[in-house]
Amino acid sequence: MQMPKPSEADKEHFRSVMPTDPGVVVKPMFGNLGAFVNGNMFAGLFGSTIGVRLSEADRAELEAAERTVPFGPEERPMGGYTGLPEVWNAEGEGDEAREKAWVAKAYAYVAGLPPKEPKAPKVSRPRTKK
Repeated sequence: MQMPKPSEADKEHFRSVMPTDPGVVVKPMFGNLGAFVNGNMFAGLFGSTIGVRLSEADRAELEAAERTVPFGPEERPMGGYTGLPEVWNAEGEGDEAREKAWVAKAYAYVAGLPPKEPKAPKVSRPRTKK
């Protein structure tokens, strides 16, 4: 599976549409970026595509009204995430406002979910000689 790499402009654009809330954490993921709140990802960047995690009602509204795309690898898109229309990334300021609005909806939805519990560290067992 080939992982697309975002350009520096793609990464800058992704960061520019994220909410300014101090709880938002943007970090690298597999050569791309993810945006998290309370340990849960609400938006991601896969190549030049921004994907968002929305409530069922919001996802249905977005997918019915816009030409969304699957988010993630073509052969295995991420469940629960919708890729925002790629033309929004290229068309201009009005589209950036639409991106920000949908990212804000994703943030609000995921911020309302229970915080993700950190994984317990693996305990290594001592090896025994036979």
